[in-house]
Amino acid sequence: MRRFREAGIRPRTHLGQNFLVDLNLVGLLAQTAEPGPRDVVLEIGTGTGSLTSIIAPQVAAVVTVEVDPQLFQLAAEELHTLGNVRMLKLDALAGKHRFAPEVLEAIRKDLAAGPDRRFKLVANLPYHVATPILTNLLALDVPPRSMTVTIQKELADRMVAGPSTKDYGALSVWVQSQCRVRVVRVMAPTVFWPRPKVSSAILQIVLDDALRARIPDRAFFHEFVRGLFLHRRKFLRSQVLCAAAFVAEQETVARRLAPLDKPGVDRVLAAAGLDAQQRAEQLDVDALLALAETVRTAAG
Repeated sequence: MRRFREAGIRPRTHLGQNFLVDLNLVGLLAQTAEPGPRDVVLEIGTGTGSLTSIIAPQVAAVVTVEVDPQLFQLAAEELHTLGNVRMLKLDALAGKHRFAPEVLEAIRKDLAAGPDRRFKLVANLPYHVATPILTNLLALDVPPRSMTVTIQKELADRMVAGPSTKDYGALSVWVQSQCRVRVVRVMAPTVFWPRPKVSSAILQIVLDDALRARIPDRAFFHEFVRGLFLHRRKFLRSQVLCAAAFVAEQETVARRLAPLDKPGVDRVLAAAGLDAQQRAEQLDVDALLALAETVRTAAG
């Protein structure tokens, strides 16, 4: 906080700025990520550069992104001696469903600069962009091998939730269909400045190639699951009808889909061995993967 006062900087709430000021927890975040000499680390939200300065000496390269020009200048003064840090002053997201091309190009260059390099995300994520950051990274052809982040506890709870719980939904399924995910530490508002109104958590998401390989069409699966959980209280028959229509409208799914009618949905559910009177929130990830593939084949 002293550096903020000296620089005359005040947090901007519209940018989701809540700075982790407990240096022990900053160290835990870095340690949990297990930085190594082959790693190319993406950090979203440079802040003052405290996390960057811990990570950079241990890895091949860091791409750190900061949208706030005052914070960018402050961090640049702190990090100028670190030759493997690439700082970008921009919004990491070019839209709700895609990354800024400058970010992806910087990562691609650093990954290509050495043999066997690994891509990781390590960040104290701004609250308002945490969900699109994590979901969009998983949609990449080459996603991070791990994502170690601080986020709202409520969001962390959704990512680790199991079937038939209030937090289980499309985000839970999308993450768990490809990754192993765990909550490392729950953090009280007092370790941030300014203090948020909610608790936070350090979350680690580790890519599992065997899980990811089970999904023949990730874009279709992502949109299908999103559509399926739009109407949580409906029964599965109606949910599948809605999900199939939702997928057909999405630009991210570059395929023509035949419309599914109620008899078609009944055939799909029978083929998947599911009861039309169930709800999507009762189905585990494996069952939803099987259902999505049955729908994709029937409508493709």
